[in-house]
Amino acid sequence: MKLNYPKFILLSISILLISCKDQKDTNKTINPSSTIKYAKGFDIIKDGENFKLLIKAPYPNSTEIIEYSLTKKKQSNSTKEIQIPINSIVLTSTTHVPFLELLNAEEKIVGFPNTNFISSVKTRKLIDANKLKELGHPENINTETLVDLKPNVVIGFSLTSNNKMFNTIEQIGIPVVLNGDWLEETPLGRAEWIKFYGVLFNMEKQADSIFNSIETNYLEAVKIAKKSKEIPTLLAGGLFKDVWYLPAGDSFEATFLRDANVNYLWNDSKGKGSLALNIESVFEKGKNASIWISPSFHESLQELKETNAIYSQFKAFQNKNIYSYMKTKGATDGIIYFELSPVRPDFVLKDLIKIAHPELLKDYEFTFYKKLN
Repeated sequence: MKLNYPKFILLSISILLISCKDQKDTNKTINPSSTIKYAKGFDIIKDGENFKLLIKAPYPNSTEIIEYSLTKKKQSNSTKEIQIPINSIVLTSTTHVPFLELLNAEEKIVGFPNTNFISSVKTRKLIDANKLKELGHPENINTETLVDLKPNVVIGFSLTSNNKMFNTIEQIGIPVVLNGDWLEETPLGRAEWIKFYGVLFNMEKQADSIFNSIETNYLEAVKIAKKSKEIPTLLAGGLFKDVWYLPAGDSFEATFLRDANVNYLWNDSKGKGSLALNIESVFEKGKNASIWISPSFHESLQELKETNAIYSQFKAFQNKNIYSYMKTKGATDGIIYFELSPVRPDFVLKDLIKIAHPELLKDYEFTFYKKLN
């Protein structure tokens, strides 16, 4: 089973980490007219009836800012000038899909590389009806089909400043906008990228309203978590090729855990990405943790035990208090968490609160996580 992420991101997300390097702060100046509150990777500047879209973190460790002119009347053939509202779009990551669905704009998606990656019921109906075309491999999009579709814009992501596939697409006259939502350092920063899509579709007010609702839900959940009288200890991640990966203390995953009011045992560690540790050090520190979340790819206690006998020596294993998002899947076996969680951090946080403080959310049902049996 594959997912439509860069290879190293797939590994990172599947064990609750993002293994990209720390980002340089490209958000040093404050735009007084900006409505962007949390995201550091983009900005929108009103320019009369038009907008300037600034992509401030298009790829890891970027020092460049890519500027796009969003205009009601296109004046040139430049791929950095995009006429809005757009009427057709090609996406390249499953994480992009839920943003459009929240805006009820999924029918504007005309193409996607490897459509089997998509789990959403709404968008799968478009695929089944042949309204959303298959574009081949994510790293080698079928340009002939792309040209036939004539999308107004392609939304891409990149690991470097030089992406040959996207360069080719731009050379044939189709604008490519790099989406850096996966580089955001906070849960609400990632979700705020709905405003990026809102300005492209001339749906700024709808995007603002949706984000404000998500923000309100998230912050209310934080307040609920603080009411707990007990703060359980928590262990995260699991082994991959003899290395235990888990969130570093400054990562957005660790932010989730702090906001859920748990004692994450590596909360004070440095770094915005992941920690790569040996199993001995993890066992020494985490053997008595009362909760264990996201134990790599494993979906049952038996799987864990068969993979490595030391897993069964953790207190959380013995108490059967291990939770994973790997069991919540779509029709084509895609993991729903990978697709939906960036745009709904409020659901992620409530799941974690339900795990750590079930008495605070008695009637809440899990969106992503399930207990291993």
